[in-house]
Amino acid sequence: MSLFETATREKAKLRLALTGPSGAGKTLSALYIAFGMTGDWSKVALIDTEHKRGKFYVNRSDLNTGVFMYAELTPPYSAERYKDYVIEGCKVVGADGVVVVDSFSHAWNNEGGVLDYKDTIAAKSGKNSYTAWNEAGKVQNSLVNTILAVDCHTIVTMRSKMEYVMEENEKGKQQPVKVGLAPIQREDTEYEFDIVLDIARSHIAVASKDTTFLDKFGAIITPELGSQLKAWLDDGVDPERCADCDLVINAAFGKTSAEIIAGTIKAYSRQLCISCASNAKEALKTKEEGK
Repeated sequence: MSLFETATREKAKLRLALTGPSGAGKTLSALYIAFGMTGDWSKVALIDTEHKRGKFYVNRSDLNTGVFMYAELTPPYSAERYKDYVIEGCKVVGADGVVVVDSFSHAWNNEGGVLDYKDTIAAKSGKNSYTAWNEAGKVQNSLVNTILAVDCHTIVTMRSKMEYVMEENEKGKQQPVKVGLAPIQREDTEYEFDIVLDIARSHIAVASKDTTFLDKFGAIITPELGSQLKAWLDDGVDPERCADCDLVINAAFGKTSAEIIAGTIKAYSRQLCISCASNAKEALKTKEEGK
């Protein structure tokens, strides 16, 4: 009997990581994606290590958020406690719900995290740095595998190490800008996830790793992205793409992708993203002026 069989697409759970510096909008972006996937705020469970900041986003009319499930994870931020919270969150939201771990960085370098665990092992008699890292690595792997194995969708946020670079502003002058670098977690942890979106201080997210349709993604995250991901994970349905640039048509300026598609087909006889629609409008204006 052969070890191989014909491969087929199957339904899958979301395994997403959001990284970015402070103020990038990781928490809200995670909540938007989660709601877009479920269409039901009660199917979203937020595990909050950020001193109750997650509650700032509950039922906000200005942000179009609702009432989601919530649990505060306080120190120690041990792998076992993280696993318990994720498993419990999955039970609360069910198989079609989303558990958001905000933030996963605490499990690595904060009180009780994996680095603390490594130091504790190394301090024991008969232990050394090599054996300590070996045991800590097993703890880390068990934690990651639990997050990836639960029977619901999961999103983790990770803080990025921050650095200031000089960039030219709109006035042509150099100014310091805070940028995010590698996420604060074990090296290459982000690549355990199927999708990794890096969010800048401008709130624009770009994909640094993707197994879906987001390889060219570069936009502010809205609930519509969650809806598109749900459709792709459930049925392999690809979202609509722009006829000119072939990028996914995302919601923008308060319009859904369906509204943008309908409007651009009516105006330009083809479906366009917002950027290409603007270019088409300018081209049409230039053509009219040249007559």
